[in-house]
Amino acid sequence: MSNSLRDQLLGLGFAAPKPDPRPKREAPKPPAKGGKPAHAGKAKPQQHRPQRREDIDLAKAYAIRAQKEKDERIEVERLKQEEARKRREAKAKLGELLQGKALNAGIDEADHVRHFEYGGKVKRVHVTAAQLKALNAGELGVVQLDGRYLLVDAAALAQAEAVFAQAVALKVDPDAPVADDPYSDPKYQVPDDLAW
Repeated sequence: MSNSLRDQLLGLGFAAPKPDPRPKREAPKPPAKGGKPAHAGKAKPQQHRPQRREDIDLAKAYAIRAQKEKDERIEVERLKQEEARKRREAKAKLGELLQGKALNAGIDEADHVRHFEYGGKVKRVHVTAAQLKALNAGELGVVQLDGRYLLVDAAALAQAEAVFAQAVALKVDPDAPVADDPYSDPKYQVPDDLAW
């Protein structure tokens, strides 16, 4: 009962190995007497791989473009963060500058409302009659700070504009020419005999 290992494995259901259909590679020949390999004089057949080279070049191009886009996004984000930092510093400096310079009247004293446009919306500030006259004359101005609209004198308004120009909500120039009213044309005037 001397079965070989092969016979035992075949008996257990293992299949016999099939011969490899690929040709065997020959070992390189030793160099000839002159020190050159034996195949040195033979010309190798040219193998053209333009598709593979194109794939590599295309992959490199995509990688370069992706890296450039990533660098651009990083730079844009860095610039945004730098701009936000500058805005925070300017707002903090503006807060220190306007400390104690607000001229806003209390709710009991402010009997007039001055409307103005700021940030694309109509805003308002409560003022006294004297403050309203000074505000319309350009002697006072309005600065937005931390969601509040502060009434300040012209000198403080100029300083605030130098520190953080976006915070100036209302600055009246008394020397500015009056804008033409489009409804001043006679064709828009209401006739005297119009009955409602």
